[in-house]
Amino acid sequence: MNIKMQPISNSMGQQIINVGNHSIWELSREEIISLFKEYGALLFRGFANNVEIFKEFSNSLSTDFMDYAGGVFQRRIINGDKTVLSVNNFKSAIKLHGEMYYQKNIPLMLWFFCAHPASAKGETTICDGRQFYNELSIATKDLLSKNHIKFTTHLSEAEWQKQYKTEDVNQVAAICELNDMRLTIYQDNSIFTEYIRPAIIPSSCGKYQVFINSLLPGKHLYPERLRFADDSDISDTVMSELNEIAERLTTEVYWQKGDILMIDNTRIMHGRRAFDDDKRDIYVRLCAPAFSMSSQTLQKVTS
Repeated sequence: MNIKMQPISNSMGQQIINVGNHSIWELSREEIISLFKEYGALLFRGFANNVEIFKEFSNSLSTDFMDYAGGVFQRRIINGDKTVLSVNNFKSAIKLHGEMYYQKNIPLMLWFFCAHPASAKGETTICDGRQFYNELSIATKDLLSKNHIKFTTHLSEAEWQKQYKTEDVNQVAAICELNDMRLTIYQDNSIFTEYIRPAIIPSSCGKYQVFINSLLPGKHLYPERLRFADDSDISDTVMSELNEIAERLTTEVYWQKGDILMIDNTRIMHGRRAFDDDKRDIYVRLCAPAFSMSSQTLQKVTS
């Protein structure tokens, strides 16, 4: 096959580029899995992909697709499929994060599809959480290893109905229970949630430490919602260090129409640059790999 392989950037990932007239289905499933385990982020480029091929291709390598109930952003459903979602409901930049790390049950794998790139800007950003951890100062490694992050949210009735996609507060209670979230329901039917999880987790193989969480965008967008588990503040000094490392290690994905990006959400953080183009259309699917990453993956990531 006339396929070109090259890193997404000097620091991370792998591109699988079609320089012939090949279908994405001609790629070896075993080779894709092997590359994914090694690099954590794969970009498939130059294939004649559309949203249906994107769905079928991601279906072939994934399981346990999620519908984003409880997610903090509003996402448009594509073609009636609640597992295919647009990420363009606002145009601001989003700092590096692990997807849905403000709850226990995270998607272990992410798929992105470029239906239409922005004419300028709007790059998706990615960063290897292993590299990020290695760049942390000794003091910050020690601080984050000893102190988990607490996420709190106060939502009005209208807000939680939109976020949890239900009008039944009992369904919200069930979701919170599944995610080890402490829930308080007030007389006005507003709710308060509290969830605690580590900022640093073991890698799938157990050999590395990985900085992956929702701390950077959380402190940027909702600073009042994030503190350490003991209710102490996460200092500006720590946040400055984290933001400096993030910008230094960030890899930008300059989208081309039909691109598919496959991400390990237990290792690779992602975000995006701001954009202005209303025609930018990027879709995401949240799921788990339909192959074994490690026998310890699920236990370690969700503990």
